[in-house]
Amino acid sequence: MQEKGRLIVISGPSGAGKSTVVFKAIRDRQDFCFSTSVTTRAPRPGEVDGREYFFIDRERYDQMVLQDELLEHAEYVSNGYGTPRFFVEQKLSEGMNVVLDIEIQGARQVREKMPEAVLVFVIPPSMEELRRRLVGRGTDSPEAIEGRLLRAREEYAEADFYDYLIVNDDADEAAADFSAIVRAEHLRAQDRLYLLK
Repeated sequence: MQEKGRLIVISGPSGAGKSTVVFKAIRDRQDFCFSTSVTTRAPRPGEVDGREYFFIDRERYDQMVLQDELLEHAEYVSNGYGTPRFFVEQKLSEGMNVVLDIEIQGARQVREKMPEAVLVFVIPPSMEELRRRLVGRGTDSPEAIEGRLLRAREEYAEADFYDYLIVNDDADEAAADFSAIVRAEHLRAQDRLYLLK
């Protein structure tokens, strides 16, 4: 019997190292994929439909929202973005673990529509360390960094509905924690009762 994959939602403040943790955890694994979102924005040079995004027009996007075809959706810079339910469900049925890297509001929408999703929140060891990382990236102005730190505090206050919390002090250890969470989720008794027959 083909074991179903898990939908894993990963969130956390900018600078927490979510992408690093996930990439380290799933490197060389064939049973993981990232969800491909739909967007109404135009493709950028080099982007391929179905790889970076599913590029759709506003009419189709609005239709998908109305018909509950998106697990979560949001507007960003006048463009619509969302996670297509069909893509996620297809990959899960193929036994793939699907990773969704989204913000808290999207995670709440996913939890509502797919309560079995596994929600993981990644944080740095301290706000001071988060500040150091953001400064070290050299991509933001001091004002933008303060804005990101303020947003991180707001996210912390909203993140109490997540299933797991990973402190990314060391990326290898955090990746091991992420892998352990996924492993444990695959061992849940209610999903393996068929083995007892």
